[in-house]
Amino acid sequence: MAERVARSSADLEECPARHCWVVDSLDGVKRAALLLEWRLAAVGGWEGRVVYLAKLRAGVGWTVVEEWVPAACLVER
Repeated sequence: MAERVARSSADLEECPARHCWVVDSLDGVKRAALLLEWRLAAVGGWEGRVVYLAKLRAGVGWTVVEEWVPAACLVER
């Protein structure tokens, strides 16, 4: 078990994905997200490509959202 945990920890260090919060999500709520990559936008500075869950209309459920978000809408905690 210790070897498996050590391997898992090493894999996490190499993984470029990071946890973040999207403060202006599609459904208007601060949502936990996975930051996948950064790019320099043509206008407005940096953007992060994120994946998160957003609530659909009342009673319909949830959907997965993948989008480029301005860096100002992303926070670490």
